[in-house]
Amino acid sequence: MTDPTARSYDAIVVGAGFGGLCMLHRLRGLGLSAHVFEAGRGVGGTWFWNRYPGARCDVESLEYSYQFSDDLQQEWEWTERYASQPEILRYLNHVADRFDLRRDITFSTRVASAVFDEPTDRWHVRTDGGSEVTARFVIMATGCLSSTNQPAIPGRATFAGPTFHTGNWPHEPVDFTGKRVAVIGTGSSGIQAIPLIAEQAAHLTVFQRTANFSVPAQNRPLTPEEQRTVKRNYAALRTRGGQMPFGFDTRSTEVTAMQVSADERRAEYEARWASGGLPFLGSFADMIMDAQANATAAEFIREKIRGLVDDPAVAETLLPRGVVGCKRLCSDTGYFETFNRPNVTLVDIAAAPITAITPTGITTATASYDVDCIVFATGFDAMTGALVRVDIRGRGGRSLREKWAEGPRTYLGLSSAGFPNFFIITGPGSPSVLSNMVPSIEQHANWIAACVAWMDANGKRRIEATPEAEDAWVAHVNEVADATLYPSCNSWYIGANIPGKPRVFMPYLGFPAYVQKCEEVVARGYEGFAVA
Repeated sequence: MTDPTARSYDAIVVGAGFGGLCMLHRLRGLGLSAHVFEAGRGVGGTWFWNRYPGARCDVESLEYSYQFSDDLQQEWEWTERYASQPEILRYLNHVADRFDLRRDITFSTRVASAVFDEPTDRWHVRTDGGSEVTARFVIMATGCLSSTNQPAIPGRATFAGPTFHTGNWPHEPVDFTGKRVAVIGTGSSGIQAIPLIAEQAAHLTVFQRTANFSVPAQNRPLTPEEQRTVKRNYAALRTRGGQMPFGFDTRSTEVTAMQVSADERRAEYEARWASGGLPFLGSFADMIMDAQANATAAEFIREKIRGLVDDPAVAETLLPRGVVGCKRLCSDTGYFETFNRPNVTLVDIAAAPITAITPTGITTATASYDVDCIVFATGFDAMTGALVRVDIRGRGGRSLREKWAEGPRTYLGLSSAGFPNFFIITGPGSPSVLSNMVPSIEQHANWIAACVAWMDANGKRRIEATPEAEDAWVAHVNEVADATLYPSCNSWYIGANIPGKPRVFMPYLGFPAYVQKCEEVVARGYEGFAVA
């Protein structure tokens, strides 16, 4: 057990979500003193803060879980195909209790700064409460989607009613019964929340800037037999998922869309639609690589939307354009059908932008809407927001915020040149948000732990990425992305949702290739790292 009042540790971990809990467990296994600082009042990370109606994972629950303990895999019972936020949070609390992790976590505490001291090779970490500790290593487990995007709409502070953000939802129940509610944003969180808010609200007005591709989740309870089948050979499911491009079982095929007839393509899309969820992306091998192939999937989804929405004009506004998967493919339960309700209005703010928020509602270029409360489903400053919010300073006092001013630069998404003994879990330049996050997190925690153990075994004090390896990795990440359709639209993958943020494609495409590269780096004596 580490003493939270102690001033010196082997490692400080920032964040107590999936990443921080796993990292703490691995460091403990090495016999190291480690301590976690967490801004929330409890464990959970993303799943602690995102409590909005309908919040649910879009990766199947049996795969969205830890692998480090087979006993844990066998004993935990998931109730649904796609776990809800409350269930995932219960799981993470169970993990924290089962492995006695809370004793090494300080809650309700943000890390304000982390400064590397070159003469001692130690990090000085200061919290928002003014306390300071030192550590050999700092590991950022702050998450990819944890820094909320608060839109700068004129008059926002004048609104007289309550406002909410899906990424920082109240911990007490919110009752919209009898209320006129506005939801701004129709990305993943909006698509999940809108159907449930519509069931409660007297009237719901949805402000949509960009229509998004979404497929039905087809969520349902898990049967005991389904769980038993997986648990009898959990390793096979994990192996299969790890061989898939996104790190989970999308049932991907080697067949390309143009190799088959139009009828065969449609039959495959119909089967995927009926089965539900993100495996729709695995319909054909070239869906995200070839514009012609992708267009067939896009038109299929648009046809489905036309069939689900009664009013042709509303359906037309809801039709997404462009590339399926270029922005995050959403998974929904009754989203499009919600617009058939008499108490739901869709407002196209691409055609008539919001000009102001007033004390009584929202004004666009062509109309005003009186509402009692506003929900901002406006997403996150993804992948970099939580990192640059902390004043992180490496060699020579240079800040990470300054270094990343033109876009994030890492080696393997794990390390950044100029910042010794500093690691990022699922940072920019790793598969992260384009993968099953939990296996990606666990792979990073395992890699970092093995690296620290190797350093100790070999008497090494300092490790950091070389500028040359970092430059080559950034170029490689972009080269891989440029061979696909991903950079072809303005998505949060490239920071397009944040005004002024550099437009750089941040995640790495291809989980198996990435894991292989990480293993090669280790096999070659931590190639690309300077070790002192």
